[in-house]
Amino acid sequence: MAGDMYGSSESELTNQEKAAILFIALGPEYSAKLFQHMDDDEIERITLEIASHKQVSAEMKANVISEFYQMAMAKDYISTGGLEYAQNVLEKALGAEKAMDIINRLTTSLQVRPFDFLRKTDPSQLLTFIQNEHPQTIALIIAYLEPDQAATVLGSLPTDVQADVARRIAVMDRTSPDIIREVERVLERKLSTLVNQDFTTAGGVEAVVEVLNRVDRTTEKSILEALEVDNPELAEEIKRRMFVFEDIVLLDDRSLQMVLREVDNKDLSLALKATPSEVSDKVYKNMSKRAADMLREEIEFMGPVKIRDVEEAQVKVVNIIRALEEKGEIVVSRGQGDEMFV
Repeated sequence: MAGDMYGSSESELTNQEKAAILFIALGPEYSAKLFQHMDDDEIERITLEIASHKQVSAEMKANVISEFYQMAMAKDYISTGGLEYAQNVLEKALGAEKAMDIINRLTTSLQVRPFDFLRKTDPSQLLTFIQNEHPQTIALIIAYLEPDQAATVLGSLPTDVQADVARRIAVMDRTSPDIIREVERVLERKLSTLVNQDFTTAGGVEAVVEVLNRVDRTTEKSILEALEVDNPELAEEIKRRMFVFEDIVLLDDRSLQMVLREVDNKDLSLALKATPSEVSDKVYKNMSKRAADMLREEIEFMGPVKIRDVEEAQVKVVNIIRALEEKGEIVVSRGQGDEMFV
């Protein structure tokens, strides 16, 4: 069998034989690393295949490595821009026939799920393109999305459409591959400008806050003062986000005690409603036992409150912290280092 194998063409080899040849070509060091990502049955089959072959021609090694490289690149193209994108790139590089052969073998071996290109599309962008489609088409697409994506898209549809789409998903059984491919083709064309550009999220107020929280105090003040002149609303938004209520845990005990002396008890009890335990524990720790017990009791008997009221109370506390910091009366730890700014 071995002799026949070496004399046969690359296309006549089984996938298992090709894998064995690839491992032989890679050598023991890299083969061992690949084995770490395989299960015991796969390792046993490949090992037996390798052991049964004493020699592999240089031409056969080159052919198998070439095929492996093409398949790896095709897989990368699929994950980057979808099947249609991968096919277009491969056709330009290898010709239509070879490209189709690689795509067919890859989708068969990897069992690429329909609408795979959608899994890296932002749900809000996807919603823009499908919300006016027939409910059956929407149901088909949602059925193949990741659960989190599907939930976002379904929840964003008009109320009168949601139940209809959910019902169609529930009763959906088998769908013709031709129909799936046609829906894929149309949708991928609509989304191609977005998918191929591969937008990434960067910048924004939060990005500025992250940076300013890590610069020295002089730089921070200089930037904020300049923004207060050019764009006071933006400056206020940045300052508000630079210290949120939960950041109380960053205050040293002395500073927090000074803050608590300035805060109205009603505001404090509202601000602590439904906050993480480490925040409330930090506050209680810096109060007398009697005051802490009274505060706990007030929160316990407060009953349901509006989120808006809680946030407003937290803003009041944060404003007190910022005012005391501006006066240099308290210390706030910023960034990830050990520097403290007064």
